[in-house]
Amino acid sequence: MMSGILSRWHRKPARATILSALSYLALLISTTSSFAATYSLPPMPKRLIGEVQYHSVIKGDYFQALAEQYNVGFLAMMAANPGVDPFLPPDGKKLTIPSQMLLPYGERTGIIINLPELRLYYFQPDQALVHVFPVGVGVLGLETPRTTSLIGEKRENPVWRPTEEMKARYLAEKGVVLADEVAPGPNNPFGKYALRLGTSQYLIHGTNQRFGIGMRASSGCIRMYDNDIKWLYENVPLGTQVKILDQPVKMSYEAAGVKLFEVHTPLSSDTVEAQLRAREAKLDAFLKDKVKTHRSDIESATGLVVRVTQ
Repeated sequence: MMSGILSRWHRKPARATILSALSYLALLISTTSSFAATYSLPPMPKRLIGEVQYHSVIKGDYFQALAEQYNVGFLAMMAANPGVDPFLPPDGKKLTIPSQMLLPYGERTGIIINLPELRLYYFQPDQALVHVFPVGVGVLGLETPRTTSLIGEKRENPVWRPTEEMKARYLAEKGVVLADEVAPGPNNPFGKYALRLGTSQYLIHGTNQRFGIGMRASSGCIRMYDNDIKWLYENVPLGTQVKILDQPVKMSYEAAGVKLFEVHTPLSSDTVEAQLRAREAKLDAFLKDKVKTHRSDIESATGLVVRVTQ
């Protein structure tokens, strides 16, 4: 059964730290807004866009606010800064902002959502530009589907109507009786805008909660910050192609002799071991005699772009 809600946690997130701190995070969330990072497209076959940024922690900083400030995902911040408390980072700590990336494999057209990196790419027609947004995707057991579709409907102030399956799940897991529908407004988990994938129940939509963007925290849809989904709503036409991919490893041959790679943690699923084996095979072929040199880069899966040593 398909599910359209993005703002609920029906399964435990992959990281216990996140689960244990969700209530604290809710109290900390600010009203800052996120907007797409826009990059010039590199000539084919190059894939590198953006630049790594750094941030020196000052009192009161926390990862969610910084993620919104720099337009990156919450889990991306955690992966790029292992071992740092996301809610109380030490004053003066130099944080890495994961604002450099390799484009996913595939045609540079329409919308591409790469699930492991929790990013949405929109390739603007007739312009050599790509707009990149952090997104929230489905949790284990309610995964966002890998698919090719299109924007079949655009709706402002959508009404949320939970499915019967969702009502039953919410009652069983939380003891909560969901309403048959929720009108537009502050209690609507869809936020102010929604884009439907084809004629399915899967949506790209906003949210009435600040946390969950850049996390595996939804019931299968794609969740975005309100200003980000508003921008998509206003700029992406009906019929735009949407591809949802699962590419935890990206590699690129840039200038002569320059090789880059980027590794993300595979999605938590029954196939994670197979994904890890496939990752190893791809990187072994790409790195060749440099595999041992970059073993820690592979295993740490920071999501940062790594240059292969010569």
